[in-house]
Amino acid sequence: MIMMTHEWMLERFYARDPASNGRFVTGVLTTGIYCLPSCTARKPLPQNVRFFGTEDEARSAGLRPCRRCRPDHFYQQYDPDIHLLQTLAADVRRSPSAFADAAALVAASGIGTTKLNALFRRHFHATPAAFLARERVAAASRSLAAGATVTEAAYAAGFESLSAFHLNFRRLTGLTPGEYRALGASPSFAVALPEGFRADAVLAYQGRDPASVVERVRGSELTKAIRLGDGPAVLRMRFDADSAVCAVDAAGPLGAGQMREAHATAVRMLNLPCDPSAFERQVARQPELAPLIAPRRGMRIPLTATPWECLVWTIVGQQVNLPFAYALRTTVAELAGEAVGGGLHAHPTPEAVAALDYADLTSRRFSRRKAEYLIDLARMIAGGELRIDAEREMATAVERRMLDVRGLGPWSVQYFLMRGCGFADCVPVGDAGLTAALQRCHDLDHRPGPAETRDLMEPFAPFRSLGTFHLWSSLGDPQ
Repeated sequence: MIMMTHEWMLERFYARDPASNGRFVTGVLTTGIYCLPSCTARKPLPQNVRFFGTEDEARSAGLRPCRRCRPDHFYQQYDPDIHLLQTLAADVRRSPSAFADAAALVAASGIGTTKLNALFRRHFHATPAAFLARERVAAASRSLAAGATVTEAAYAAGFESLSAFHLNFRRLTGLTPGEYRALGASPSFAVALPEGFRADAVLAYQGRDPASVVERVRGSELTKAIRLGDGPAVLRMRFDADSAVCAVDAAGPLGAGQMREAHATAVRMLNLPCDPSAFERQVARQPELAPLIAPRRGMRIPLTATPWECLVWTIVGQQVNLPFAYALRTTVAELAGEAVGGGLHAHPTPEAVAALDYADLTSRRFSRRKAEYLIDLARMIAGGELRIDAEREMATAVERRMLDVRGLGPWSVQYFLMRGCGFADCVPVGDAGLTAALQRCHDLDHRPGPAETRDLMEPFAPFRSLGTFHLWSSLGDPQ
């Protein structure tokens, strides 16, 4: 452990070291302020510097916070940019019709277009325009579910024309507004697939484990055991040229609410909101990377049916090979999931896993630590201590919250953000498959370490999730 001597702290202060923020506070006696070690202001002479262990100590010495590095914001975990973005996002969700376009978001924010775009990219992994379109469609969906007509829903959500409404609604949901409004009249619906959609990639990924008891792939049909409301059900997706025809089977009658849940699950698993075209155009302009995506153009990242299902897979898959991870996942499903017939089990809820004892898992080849991680996480979620439904949150907020959970490190959280939440710019640094693919892609004589991995993934930004998925998939390509 480093001894924080006066000389060491002075060195870190002059180096403007952000890693030292929170470890000590620097007082500048000539100006009467205190700063973070990373402060970019002109540095005082050494004899005018005094170090403090805490912010309170600096205040007690009569010093005030620096207005450039804002140590008071740092210690309050307050970020004015995040506060601005959260306020703006809440305003959009409250009344999307109040914002005509992305320019209206810029005007309401009070900052420039470039900075607002950067903030949305960093925290929401989306452009302001994409965020606004998504929130408008979400608002319209709620209106349609409540009985509004298509026209009423369109204009209430802020769409200027019915044609723009239909285009955006169908792109994000795979249904026309009228078809969405009619969900529940039948136990089936057909999701329109965008041009170039790679159903083969979805089927290959969902069918990786031929012995899975939570999903099954046979030819062009994916069968998934899910939960609708309080009971189990089976969702069948049959792919044809331009649609995924979905049928739902359940023990009891299915109402509009359950069919909307089934539709939302199908859209998640197909990841319709993930349009790969911008990513593909960007990578195609880079000759060294273009061959990577050529065999997989149109591929999306298939999301798990729920964020919780992704967390279970993340924990059981840590530091074990795929066949063993499949076996552990099957164990959890058979112990705590509900049978739906045909050998399938609906994925267990957090409440069902929380009711298990550690011995239930350790007696079935789980390590003690892995059993603790999974059951303790389930208990936190079931008890309301941890929220994992991140659909409308900022990626950075979800990341910060999940990193505080025992058993979830940076790799696990990045994987969860990518496959459990659908965020677009994630990199699971340290993943063995990713480093192997990068070594192969760039013809390296070594596996890249964390810093080199980040550098090699930078050309894919702000679409590093898709870049990661293409690299993983490339491991199956001929050498």
